[in-house]
Amino acid sequence: MELFNQLKGLADKVEQLKDRIETEESTKHAFTLPFINILGYDAFNPTEVVPEFTADLGLKKGEKVDYAIFQNGAPILIVECKNWKQDLNVHNSQLFRYFHVTKTRFALLTNGITYRFYTDLEETNKMDEKPFLEFDITNLKESTVKEIEKFHKSKFDVSKIVDNASNLKYTREIKNLIDQELQSPSQEFVRLFANKAYNGRLTSNVMDEFTEIVNKAFTQIISEKVNDRLNSALNKEEEKQKIEEVEEEPKSKVETTEEELEGFAIVVAILRRKLSKERIVSRDTQSYFGILLDDNNRKPLCRLHLNGGNKYISIFDDNKKEIKEPINSIDDIYNFEKQLLKTVENYNAE
Repeated sequence: MELFNQLKGLADKVEQLKDRIETEESTKHAFTLPFINILGYDAFNPTEVVPEFTADLGLKKGEKVDYAIFQNGAPILIVECKNWKQDLNVHNSQLFRYFHVTKTRFALLTNGITYRFYTDLEETNKMDEKPFLEFDITNLKESTVKEIEKFHKSKFDVSKIVDNASNLKYTREIKNLIDQELQSPSQEFVRLFANKAYNGRLTSNVMDEFTEIVNKAFTQIISEKVNDRLNSALNKEEEKQKIEEVEEEPKSKVETTEEELEGFAIVVAILRRKLSKERIVSRDTQSYFGILLDDNNRKPLCRLHLNGGNKYISIFDDNKKEIKEPINSIDDIYNFEKQLLKTVENYNAE
């Protein structure tokens, strides 16, 4: 949680300052060095963070990488930083050369906003073309923070990071491919499903039709799964609320009166023209006698306050705001027939 808060603080700083940052050097000092410090390394200790680290390659001398982070006297991560406005895609080859000669297992290419971590999964001591971890610091996910934490000075373990890097890299690649197919299905992707669903010959017209069908089917299934997750979360919350209500209001303290039951019968009689009886559920509490749609706390139909000196009925407007109305007797509930039926219509329209 502490690391997440520190990264969030840096992200806020990036958003506030980036428009004032004009140079690569300013980007390093404002964004990159604070990130290195967050990882637990002292940017002002030359035994931990070496700026302008020499990375000579053969006859080509004077090659320097912006920073090299050391542990136990050996470089564990080289960092190449660019101006925050620059596209990182054009700088991979430069870092590729540095990686080969520094003998480190990890390299970071960043513009202070986008961070790309590389290793040598495909060929030893040769940096992969694609990063195994990439993120935008202004849009961090909790799962990403857990991966960043592995590079913290107190957590750093080469073997653990490398073992996990392969899974991260290929999961990311597959997610990107799936996203591309969902945005614009390829012929191979469409053919995979068309062959299983269609018995005829896959002419160009048929393929055009199935391209649209496949796209629509995937959009619908994703939407349905999202709705299922949301409904599941809502149901869990409702169950939690029910448990809390039971705990807060022991049954021994709640006594349902005859008058409350008669009032409930009147409400049921009014609402039967719109609802089946089974959907109109009562729930008595110490404060009021509640009447709910489908036994759902989020769908109150009305509340009866009959046990005090003054009697009230609570009805709910279009925004589910509770409005208390005084009544002299339970027979006055009939006066609110229009409002009660309107409440049902509002829930049915959701």
